[in-house]
Amino acid sequence: MESVGLLDQLGADDRRVLVSKMTRRTFRKQDTLFHEGDPGDTLHIIAKGHVAIRCSTPAGDVATLTVLGTGASFGEQALLSDDAVRTASAVALDVVETRALHRNEFDALRRTNPTVERFLTEALAAQVRRLSAQLVEALYVPAETRVVRRVAMLADLYDDSDGSGPINVPLRQDDVASMAGTARPTANRVLKQLESEGVISLTRGRLEVLDLVALRRRAR
Repeated sequence: MESVGLLDQLGADDRRVLVSKMTRRTFRKQDTLFHEGDPGDTLHIIAKGHVAIRCSTPAGDVATLTVLGTGASFGEQALLSDDAVRTASAVALDVVETRALHRNEFDALRRTNPTVERFLTEALAAQVRRLSAQLVEALYVPAETRVVRRVAMLADLYDDSDGSGPINVPLRQDDVASMAGTARPTANRVLKQLESEGVISLTRGRLEVLDLVALRRRAR
């Protein structure tokens, strides 16, 4: 397996040992990797595909918190304690392949290879950085800008066009709204404005990014 994301934080020898303890997992589109409230015992690193992280709201709805792509990790807290519980669900948005590390394997490994502790430290530090950035953005960035930034982020995540065509993002406007931390009408208004400017095109259950340069400019 080629090193991805957090694995690059380790030296070649430690990375090789850690990878040898990981299990390859494959999931079909719409498969749930784990549910919110499940016992947590495994960290995943995405080797292929896209995963939506979703949670229940007090109103009983399901909100998409973020979408992760190749190289991203999730479920880090599962490596911390025996009583870890999943705080959100993970759903495959397409065919997904992960490298999964069980807590027991990690515990055994760090007893013999203490330097792999850096892997967990970096995973948790990356999670803290993401959450801190999201909190600052939620407090100080207008909702309209947050919507544009989420669309730009998704465009980068799904960009396999090499600049030769539109970027297909198979997510609903509800997903964009919840990722931006705003109401559906606000997200819809912003998306319609982007569509009127020729930046994106909206279709049922997905959007297409037509002008990535303009989208990134608007997201600043």
